[in-house]
Amino acid sequence: MRLLDQADRCAEPGQIGALLRSEGLYSSHLTNWRKQREQGILNGLTPAKRGRKAKSRNSLAKRLAELERENLYLQNKLKQARIIIEAQKKISEIPGIEQSLEQNAEIK
Repeated sequence: MRLLDQADRCAEPGQIGALLRSEGLYSSHLTNWRKQREQGILNGLTPAKRGRKAKSRNSLAKRLAELERENLYLQNKLKQARIIIEAQKKISEIPGIEQSLEQNAEIK
């Protein structure tokens, strides 16, 4: 923007050429920058962000992560339930009480 302002203030022949030489620019730079200024595009004058572009997250990726967390949680609960069932079986065997599915069904 500073160079465009200086170029716009140049009134005598040769001043723009001297300005461009002192800054190490070409006249095509001024032409492009003027077009961008007229169109309201000032991004061409600001330095571009370097590096890789940030990838937008897929909406399904969020749902997948939620389902994976839920799956892990349920697997842990199932493992815990199996441990409890095994412990109950062993405890019931200690006094000699036999537990069977048929007896449990009759009680209910």
